[in-house]
Amino acid sequence: MTQRLMVCAGAIVGAVVCGSLLAQNVAMPEVIVETHRAVQTTVGKTASGVPIVDVSLGYTVSSKGLDIGTAIGARAFEARVSDAAKAACHDLGQRYPNSTPSDDECAKAATDKAMAKVHQLEDAAGRK
Repeated sequence: MTQRLMVCAGAIVGAVVCGSLLAQNVAMPEVIVETHRAVQTTVGKTASGVPIVDVSLGYTVSSKGLDIGTAIGARAFEARVSDAAKAACHDLGQRYPNSTPSDDECAKAATDKAMAKVHQLEDAAGRK
């Protein structure tokens, strides 16, 4: 009887601890880095015949594993966003070699746009 009581008590404690840990598992902040490029040549047409001349690509960047409320974590998150912008623009440049702007200009614009959201997330993390 005592052994059953201890097993039951252990199961209850385990359920409470697991439930508490699961409740603390909040989704990590993410930023979507979106790039846009104008394509010199028409890549297609809509059903109504309108040429499609703008392409975009978005990469989702997670802050998983980082404490973005600290200076080191924030810099690492910003580096992830910058790297994603460079990769997305490079990918678009490879797919559409005659597109504008250049890879570097594209990456700078995408990074600048995403940093507004990054800084909001960093500020919110710092206030915890």
